[in-house]
Amino acid sequence: MRRPLAWLMVPAILGGGIVVSAPPPDFDPDEVRSVFFESLDDAIRGQRPKLGEMGTGPSIAKSTATDRSADSGNDDGKSVWNVGADAVSLEDEIKRVRLRFEQGITTPGAFRSGGYQDARLDLTVLATWFAVINEFEGDVRWKDDAAVARDVLARTARNTQSGTIQVYNEVKKRAADLQDLVSGSGLAAAKADTDNDWATIADRVPLMTYAEQLLDDLSDATSDVATAKEEAELVSRNADLIALLGVVLTREGLDEADDPDYVELADAMTDAARSVKQAIRQDRLSDLRSAVGEISKTCANCHEQYR
Repeated sequence: MRRPLAWLMVPAILGGGIVVSAPPPDFDPDEVRSVFFESLDDAIRGQRPKLGEMGTGPSIAKSTATDRSADSGNDDGKSVWNVGADAVSLEDEIKRVRLRFEQGITTPGAFRSGGYQDARLDLTVLATWFAVINEFEGDVRWKDDAAVARDVLARTARNTQSGTIQVYNEVKKRAADLQDLVSGSGLAAAKADTDNDWATIADRVPLMTYAEQLLDDLSDATSDVATAKEEAELVSRNADLIALLGVVLTREGLDEADDPDYVELADAMTDAARSVKQAIRQDRLSDLRSAVGEISKTCANCHEQYR
């Protein structure tokens, strides 16, 4: 029922007087147009959603894929390193190998008598890990200098084919560079290419030798439950390093990196190493030996076919 206008004025009169409403605001049409859309259609890009189609779009993944082929995307060398390795494992290993490297180049005589071969291996390993750091996602020490360190160490590793005094002197310079880097001084060298050229960084044979060293230490550290508990840090670190090596060995430019069977073996080594890491982290010490055994079996199969 429609009520007369007087009824609408009763509340105002009873309140002691007539309340006069404020006049409506006066907007400049040009200013309003610069803030608001004239039509809802202008505010929506593309087709307007239909109510019946709401919620039928693709869902967001609830977990990150662990498959390395998916991680690699366009294989730009970035996300392929997502194998569960900790940055501290890289940092600690660089420190360890650096000390071993320095201890092996104390005199020219020892260097000439075979020490140059050990130095070449250590330089190759160090160049490889700095190349990984160069592409590693997340915070890790020496990342700003990683590309430069990668290049100078790889170059000297290639030159260390004999134990001459010239080679010895070059190797000693690399030891000084590493000392500067670890102490925080950085490397005084020309700017390096940000991309890794794996064909000039590492060779498969020395990397396989290095992988055997890591595996031997890992096997010793997991010989029994008590030892595994005491060596948990070493177990975790070596598992990380072996997992990363499996990725390194399949980088473009390295031997057999385009062989599907070889890549499958390298991936299997990485997966087994990740199982070791998970077992030690989750305190499933009884599973360690079988996981380490899988690494050994994979390495044996690879050496048999590709050594």
